[in-house]
Amino acid sequence: MNIEIDGGAATKKRLFYGNDESQYGELRLPKGTGPYPVAIVIHGGFWKSMFAIDLMDRVSDDLTNRGIATWNLEYRRVGNPGGGYPGTLQDVAVAADYLRVIADTYNLDLTRAVTVGHSAGAQLALWLAGRAGLPDGSVLRTQEEPMGIKGAVSLGGIIDLELMWKLIAYKQRIVTKVAIENPVADYAGGTPLEYQERYQEISPAQMLPLQVPQVLVHGELDVNVPVKLSVLYKELAQQAGDEVKLITFPSAEHFEIIDPNSAVWPVIAEEILQLIYA
Repeated sequence: MNIEIDGGAATKKRLFYGNDESQYGELRLPKGTGPYPVAIVIHGGFWKSMFAIDLMDRVSDDLTNRGIATWNLEYRRVGNPGGGYPGTLQDVAVAADYLRVIADTYNLDLTRAVTVGHSAGAQLALWLAGRAGLPDGSVLRTQEEPMGIKGAVSLGGIIDLELMWKLIAYKQRIVTKVAIENPVADYAGGTPLEYQERYQEISPAQMLPLQVPQVLVHGELDVNVPVKLSVLYKELAQQAGDEVKLITFPSAEHFEIIDPNSAVWPVIAEEILQLIYA
């Protein structure tokens, strides 16, 4: 079932790419006739079911108002049946490839498709960009030839899963003296020690080179995802031969970088547009 939603100035449609209630995206189309470049927008929330697609509504609205079609994805998350590894990754892969099914209907220019993810969604955004390099036989391969991605944007991203797992585990030992939970392990189904090969297939830092241009954005006041993840990732990606740009904002925190009303957002939006039209 597909649903048309009142999107104000832009056309907005909820389209289901699967049969589960969480397997849908919201497609926003700018004014005009197209063809429209596309930003695949992916929300974060530590991959947990309590966080949903509306986290990226304002980002999607803003980019659409700038002339970009946005495909804001919902997907099964930890806490949903089938969520976490591998279902979450399979969902975003199928959702991205679904654009090829609807491209003619909505006049989408898939040669100018980029991914834009925030926090945990950034892991999925960069993973989508690099999934063509998955090994044959991987459970995460949903298409032999996945849809090509022109570039990827990480906004305060968890783009090194093993490092994030270590940081969370260390903080818990220092503060609580005991491990309570680790969202990275919950998502991956276990620790990097238990599932080394799994982390190699889902952590962007271990999938390098992704072979697409990447833009990393991070607030230096981010207490949810430390800026060091982006700093260290940039070094690894460049060593692997990828084209990577890192933009840090000294006075920004985790959610300010997805607030279109913030002082930093115009810079971020311009970077996304440059990536699309490069």
